[in-house]
Amino acid sequence: METSWEELAPGVLRIRLPGWDETVGAIAGARGVLLVDAGPSPDAAGAIRAELRGLLGLPVRWVVLTHPHFDHVLGAGGYPGARVYGELGDPAELAADAVRHGMPEAEAAQGAAALAEVRTQPVESRLSLYLGGGRTVSVARLGPAHTPHDMVVKVDDIVFCGDLVEESGEPQAGPDADPAAWPAALDRLLELGGPRARYVPGHGAVVDAAFVRAQRAFLAARAGAQ
Repeated sequence: METSWEELAPGVLRIRLPGWDETVGAIAGARGVLLVDAGPSPDAAGAIRAELRGLLGLPVRWVVLTHPHFDHVLGAGGYPGARVYGELGDPAELAADAVRHGMPEAEAAQGAAALAEVRTQPVESRLSLYLGGGRTVSVARLGPAHTPHDMVVKVDDIVFCGDLVEESGEPQAGPDADPAAWPAALDRLLELGGPRARYVPGHGAVVDAAFVRAQRAFLAARAGAQ
């Protein structure tokens, strides 16, 4: 891949992938690596696995999907043996959306075929995952908002937000979004992370709580909500 991994804390990395600028996070424990989102294709997944093996010397053992959009989940079939948490969505619909956004049809079809073999663990509310070496990661389902199934991942003072938060442009509200519910989801996000956390958006640079509060106000005004 053309971009490089950014170290947010010891054993906590993220990369902004070329193309759609989506974030993939990586959290290392003694037992392996937990990924936050899977990337857009099995080829991207293969590159991510290889790079993390070189950087951290550990395999990917867990994948948490923040929401079921193609740029975040269509690579989920590219992590053999990993336990996957979250919602996948319909593989054919994801592939069609990927093609609409410029992905070659063969690549999208490959991702959908691999995704059809993935079995996920649902997260109803909150979940703690122990990665070994004293590191525990918290997973919380905070949607509906950007999608019906938005989840976030917290490790220490870092919160991976998926597309609940976007820095590189206005938050995108597609047909599966719930704009009226989105501000309340950000309230829950701020409660989870706290005022001093670093918030990692699904697209864009790492932000602080003040940015999240400002985006919450923007979304509330756009939706006519409180």
